[in-house]
Amino acid sequence: MVRTGGPARAATAPALSTLDFALDRRSPVPLYHQLARQLEAAIEHGALAPGNLLGNEVDLSVRLGLSRPTVRQAIRSLVDKGLLVRRRGVGTQVVHSQVRRPLALSSLYDDLEAAGQGPTTQVVRNEEVAASADVAAALGVAEGGVVTVLERLRLTHGRPVALLCNYLPTALLDLDSARLEATGLYRMMRAGGITLHSARQTVGARSATREEADRLEEKEGAALLTMRRTAYDDTGRPVEYGTHLYRASRYTFDFQLLARS
Repeated sequence: MVRTGGPARAATAPALSTLDFALDRRSPVPLYHQLARQLEAAIEHGALAPGNLLGNEVDLSVRLGLSRPTVRQAIRSLVDKGLLVRRRGVGTQVVHSQVRRPLALSSLYDDLEAAGQGPTTQVVRNEEVAASADVAAALGVAEGGVVTVLERLRLTHGRPVALLCNYLPTALLDLDSARLEATGLYRMMRAGGITLHSARQTVGARSATREEADRLEEKEGAALLTMRRTAYDDTGRPVEYGTHLYRASRYTFDFQLLARS
């Protein structure tokens, strides 16, 4: 087992010098992959923050005791994932961490906060509207009946990651915009005595429209992950219908598959 770390060799990479990488040269896992996984974990947990500089390949290879091709391959894999960027005359820089979210009945706000992603929210819309056919069917109300619609932009480290649209029965909850910008919707539901029990959810993908791309800081036509969810409380009552958009470059769903017996 080889551990690398120690004092910084260059002022451009103070954050990296504080990390302790454990690289096992006897492992069948290639060294570049070990390094890439540990760098990715450091980015995800905030040890390497957006804007941190890692230095150039020569500095990194000397600091970590690895060959330049090994370091280059590790960096390339994270550049391809959108976590790092190479800047001419500067070196390799952390861009952002990719959000990995469990496919479960949980709040995006709570998941991001638990992962140290520093979530913030901008409420774009909070008003009562007539329910469309889809919304009415999901919430069990009459088509054209009044429901509350929320549109929120969710950000991490000051960068947008998701555009959330939720429909709720009007009498369900006091949906104050200031509170919505300070916490998550599901947290507000729990505080209001609503116990979430289950949900039906569909995940898909499509290309971003110009308006969506502008809001999410993507290019028009960029890949977006979509999620449609109807959540129910412990009495079986539908309490929320959501249609959400996530930047595919910054977001993934994680879930476990079990073999049938």
